[in-house]
Amino acid sequence: MTILKKTTVSRRKVLKGAAIAGASTLAAPAFIKNALSSSGELNVMMWSDYLPEEFKEAFKKETGITINHTGIGSNEEIINKLRATRGRGFDVISPTNMRAQQWEPLNLLQPFDMNKVKIDRVNASMAKVGETDWNFAGKGSHWLPQLWGTEAVAWRTDKWTPEGGVPSYGDLWKDGGENTMMGRPHSMMLGAGLYMETIGELAPGDVKRAYNSEDDMKDVWSKITKFCIDRKANVKKFWNDADGQKNGLMQEDVILGQTWDGPILALKGEGNPVQYQAPKEGALAWVDGLAMPKGAKNIDQIYAFLEFSYRPENGGLTANLTGYNSAVIGADAHLSEQSKKNFAEAYPGDALDNLFAWPAEPTWYAQLRTEFRDKFVAA
Repeated sequence: MTILKKTTVSRRKVLKGAAIAGASTLAAPAFIKNALSSSGELNVMMWSDYLPEEFKEAFKKETGITINHTGIGSNEEIINKLRATRGRGFDVISPTNMRAQQWEPLNLLQPFDMNKVKIDRVNASMAKVGETDWNFAGKGSHWLPQLWGTEAVAWRTDKWTPEGGVPSYGDLWKDGGENTMMGRPHSMMLGAGLYMETIGELAPGDVKRAYNSEDDMKDVWSKITKFCIDRKANVKKFWNDADGQKNGLMQEDVILGQTWDGPILALKGEGNPVQYQAPKEGALAWVDGLAMPKGAKNIDQIYAFLEFSYRPENGGLTANLTGYNSAVIGADAHLSEQSKKNFAEAYPGDALDNLFAWPAEPTWYAQLRTEFRDKFVAA
């Protein structure tokens, strides 16, 4: 399902959307009162940089609930950890929107009670993903939107400048770039594929065609894998999480790379000589959400967390601290001037109309991609 449509995407449209209903009610619902009276805990398995200390402290100050955060760097980690525990040990996890087909057969999640979720506080098109793609067995939404962002090109501004002022995924693979760049293997391979479409080594649309069938996947990705292996000397490091990206640029002599927006924009906001920008081929767009494992214990605390997270001021707080973008309507009114500046510079011109929304991934696609990824990494 397409979440970020070309004709509708802008930060204001994505963050603001339809007018939000009243920000609060006069009387707190029963589940919120129960959570507040418990002074309990909430066990969250979430992307490593999604829960800043300031957010956790503000949540605890208001509710008395302590967030125990297990940081992860990939969707595979979430799946593997929850499979190992058979859905136990965590109250909230944060899978990405296009992974629904991989989660449904695992039977490790439970639906949200939507009577306890202020779903009108978040972007409607993102909320619809839970209602459709994540409505497992017709039992209701098993996924709620939280943050959206992109993967694009980042670089050290004191060491490199893109030709013409706009980067390309191809810049990572150019001759003469030995030992200069970093990326996450499977997504930098997809970026390479989008570049290959522009130089005639793949046909236009081949990267998306790979999602159609196993034969199409093998045809397209065998070419992508060869392209990347032939140029692997350019790779200085592979990253797995936000800290890996930050360390690469600031401590490990990486000059440019394919990265998430959040870590680099956070560095930029601190005054470091880095830039993040959508390339000519289009930034890779995704929405990370919230899901509830079958073995979740702290149910009232989960809904208290959702109520707190879905307030515009807290959506803005998260965006300012992480560099990502909140799915909460009205969060843009709480953005800092630096956050607004970073966003405008990351997506100049028609960049928001040229996003590559990551397609839904069948299980077979993920398995085959891992095989191609491993072949590239081991080469």
